[in-house]
Amino acid sequence: MKIDILTLFPSMFDGFLSNSIIKRAIERNLVEINIINFRDYSKDPHHKVDDTPYGGGNGMVLMVQPIYDAVMDLKNNDSLVILLTPDGKTYNQKEAYKLKEHKHLIIICGHYEGFDDRIRSVVDLELSVGDYVLTGGEIPSMIITDSVVRLIDGVIEEQSHINDSFNPNTNLLDYPTYTKPREFNGMKVPDVLLNGNHKEIDEYRLNESIKKTKEKRPDLLEK
Repeated sequence: MKIDILTLFPSMFDGFLSNSIIKRAIERNLVEINIINFRDYSKDPHHKVDDTPYGGGNGMVLMVQPIYDAVMDLKNNDSLVILLTPDGKTYNQKEAYKLKEHKHLIIICGHYEGFDDRIRSVVDLELSVGDYVLTGGEIPSMIITDSVVRLIDGVIEEQSHINDSFNPNTNLLDYPTYTKPREFNGMKVPDVLLNGNHKEIDEYRLNESIKKTKEKRPDLLEK
């Protein structure tokens, strides 16, 4: 998979790309992630990418030309162009599995007060990571990239993400897990996890997932 992220602040991604699972996936050539400063595509002599909104209003608006040209330069027949915006479709694990099936993602990070609406003419999908507003799309782009990359074959063990919370096949929260020591401050690991009977352990974990989902996210069970 190839992921191109269009941003005005490339340095924000330095730590994100150089640590943990993302770093290992890149080193093993399981994913290619490129951070593109769309200011480089500006035709303005001073590489300007924003201007005041027509009709008046607060803040500055991202101009259509730099982003449009960047997308047209990067996209191919396999590309899915994603715009991160508060009024986009709410992102979830089901969407992550859908994105994982694409060969090439182009993610546009908005910034400032907003963006010229004509940018939508080159967009295939609009996504939001929640009902709140951030200063830009950089953090949401990291959220989406991280959630998709970990689903790519070979990045982590398949069973790990199959048992994740919000898996589309179960729509349950993950079961509680434990490790050493067996007892800490009077709190003990459940006996069933120590008996070596994998059938009983699987049944226990499923029941705990259902119980946890009922308590914390009953709306998931309704779905």
